[in-house]
Amino acid sequence: MTENKNSLQKYAMLAGTYIGVYWTLKFILFPLGFTVPFLSLLFIALTLAVPFIGYYYTKLYRDKINHGVISFPQAFAFSFFMYMFASLLVSVAHYIYFQYIDQGFIVETYTKVWHELLAKSPEMEANRQIINEMIETARATTPIDLTIQLLSWDVFWGGILAIPTALAVMKKRA
Repeated sequence: MTENKNSLQKYAMLAGTYIGVYWTLKFILFPLGFTVPFLSLLFIALTLAVPFIGYYYTKLYRDKINHGVISFPQAFAFSFFMYMFASLLVSVAHYIYFQYIDQGFIVETYTKVWHELLAKSPEMEANRQIINEMIETARATTPIDLTIQLLSWDVFWGGILAIPTALAVMKKRA
């Protein structure tokens, strides 16, 4: 049993590394998408592919390592750990980007968009105070706070995605 847990963790780390690298490369498209709209669409498309990639790696683990058999709890654990390890890896990229590269670019771009929206939509004027508070909160967020928020978000959604993935991949002994 211990060997099986070590195997699960080992291969979840390996698959999580691949997905983490994928997420890191995908993340590069996010800020670039503000200036090149096609890259924003590519970022969205690559994000929508994540559950399918998670399914692929979980199924690969079931078929190659677990000899074609996997229970729901095992599949869930593998998938959850895989997303957790990917989240840890991409959080390093998030921190580096927000600490050393961004220099407020994303917040200022969103600020500009919100102010243009306020100018074009008089009905949004009632929300000006809320929008300004939201912008100030975003400006006050440190790179480490933002990284921890993104890490939490990624782990949360990884846990959510692990459920349908485990349901789709689980397979009993014939």
